[in-house]
Parts: sequence; C-alpha cells; structure tokens
Amino acid sequence: MAIDAIVGHEKDNVATALADIAPGAEALTRVGQDMRKLAVRESIPYGHKFAVAPMEKGDYVIKYGEVIGSATAKIGAGYHVHVHNVESLRGRGDLK
Repeated sequence: MAIDAIVGHEKDNVATALADIAPGAEALTRVGQDMRKLAVRESIPYGHKFAVAPMEKGDYVIKYGEVIGSATAKIGAGYHVHVHNVESLRGRGDLK
C-alpha cells in the first residue's frame, strides 16, 4: 500500500504529496502513525502541499507544527496550497 502524502505534525493543516496526485483521487495519507484517505480536488505535483482542512483568507498555514505563511484566499480541503494562495510571514520587514 503506497502512501500518497504525509502530514508531518498533528497541528498541520497541509499534507505534502509524495507523488503526483490527480484531481478526484483519494490520497492515502500518513498522519503520525495513523493512515487516512483524503479527497484531493485538483492536481497536486510531487512535493507540493494540499489543504487537509478548509482555510479562510488570513488563516495560518501550518507545516511541521510551525506557521509557514498565511492564506491569501479561501482554500478548500483537498486544494493545492502554494505561492498562488499563500504568503510568507517571515523576512517581510513590514510586519512588526
């Protein structure tokens, strides 16, 4: 049984694809020691992230248990999470 994606930490709201995942697929995803099937709604390239739960604009994107950015738009569960809908919160200089 091949794992399609992994969630690195129990706090994460994204999974990382371990292979290309087609839209409509049920991705077998490891979350700690548990296995879950997550519905993927659009094409997810190898190494890219997809939402495991819905996010609203401004919500933190969490990977490895750490905030890696914030959503710039609403992101539904199973949708691609990447530079088109996430902005970094580090090194910007405009946030205090």
